[in-house]
Amino acid sequence: MTLPFPGARAAGDGTDAVTNDADSADPVDDADAADYLVVGAPLDATTTFEPGTRFGPERVRRFARTFDDYDRRTDSRFSEAAVHDAGDVPAWDDVPAYLDHLTAELRAAAIDDAVPLAVGGEHTVTWAGVRATEPDVLVVLDAHLDLREAYDGNPLSHACVVRRCLDGGPDGNHADGRRDDADHHTVDEVVVVGARTGSREEWERAGADDVTVVPPEDAGEWSELAPDLDGRDVYLSVDVDGADPGFAPGTGTMEPFGLHPCEMRDVVRGVAGRCVGFDVVEVNDRDDGQAAALAGKLLREFVLSHRADSNR
Repeated sequence: MTLPFPGARAAGDGTDAVTNDADSADPVDDADAADYLVVGAPLDATTTFEPGTRFGPERVRRFARTFDDYDRRTDSRFSEAAVHDAGDVPAWDDVPAYLDHLTAELRAAAIDDAVPLAVGGEHTVTWAGVRATEPDVLVVLDAHLDLREAYDGNPLSHACVVRRCLDGGPDGNHADGRRDDADHHTVDEVVVVGARTGSREEWERAGADDVTVVPPEDAGEWSELAPDLDGRDVYLSVDVDGADPGFAPGTGTMEPFGLHPCEMRDVVRGVAGRCVGFDVVEVNDRDDGQAAALAGKLLREFVLSHRADSNR
């Protein structure tokens, strides 16, 4: 049995959650009372180099067990943040159908006034998070632009997720070829922080007015300007490969010259208060837990920062 994210309570579970503090608070045990909902999304269908993202949600939960419940910066406990863990939405090989199902699960959380926290799984699951929460802006921490129209003929590849969130399916259709009268939600603007590689076509698309690319060396300065997002709903997606692979080698497509974990933390802190949804993705099982630990810590930073901003 997979334990819930440390400091959160699983659905219908009357037992105490696992924390690293003996005097931690009892986490919320009612999904309807949750302010944040962790949802595992172990999709591993289009990984282009080293697979294993199907193991991401379990590893993120496991390597977060050593974190202290108390946070000095916010003078608060994670277990007091009303975080509920709904477990995983099991993936299958029909990616469009899976994304529809995951969208419905995440949308249910948003309808209940909880902030969905998706734990991937490959980056494609962000398309479900955006459809569920309908933000104005997508902020992505990522080594890659992910702006391809299709990769190896597949418009739902993880290499295309930012393009899907901006432009929807190819030629105005759904990405799996279906048509209907109500197209999926797309964002008005994307900010990709930490991007350092992409195809020529991706860089051309990134030159449009609705895309901002922040290279790793400018991430710190950008995080201080995040208040420019005020008044707009934001979805924050953290691809763990945004970090330099020396810090997070357990990911499918490593790219050197990346972000320091503290730079990623500062972006999360700067954006969290404006967010309607969050995910952390692309963790696999090919390291000693470094990527999973970073992912879990950034999820905690998001919750603690979002809660602190909400209580001001």
